[in-house]
Amino acid sequence: MSLVEIHGRLGNTALYFTIAMAVWAFWRFFRRQGVDSNYWGAVVVIQILYLVQGAFGTFLYFSGIGNLTGRSMHILYGIVSVLVIPAIFIFTRGEESRRPMLAYGAGFLFLTGILLRSIVTAG
Repeated sequence: MSLVEIHGRLGNTALYFTIAMAVWAFWRFFRRQGVDSNYWGAVVVIQILYLVQGAFGTFLYFSGIGNLTGRSMHILYGIVSVLVIPAIFIFTRGEESRRPMLAYGAGFLFLTGILLRSIVTAG
């Protein structure tokens, strides 16, 4: 399996995990629950996944293997995907009440769109 294939499969994994995180956040919000330790753990795991995906993408770009010439939007989407979760954390000030679940749900829906666009611009 080549590095390009690994990068693509990690992208698919990130997409499915992001959708699950959005559904989970809205589920908890509508059940009037706040952020708990399980959700925090999943947020950390998905952020690490985004960073690993970004590291693969950066390596592929600078090594010339990725063949992303003229696809600067793909790179922008990768940068945005890494920054959204920390931005939500800063915006909510790390609160564990119900309201941040809505912010995380909306943020993960936004990331779902970003990841879909990123997958489209890669190919």
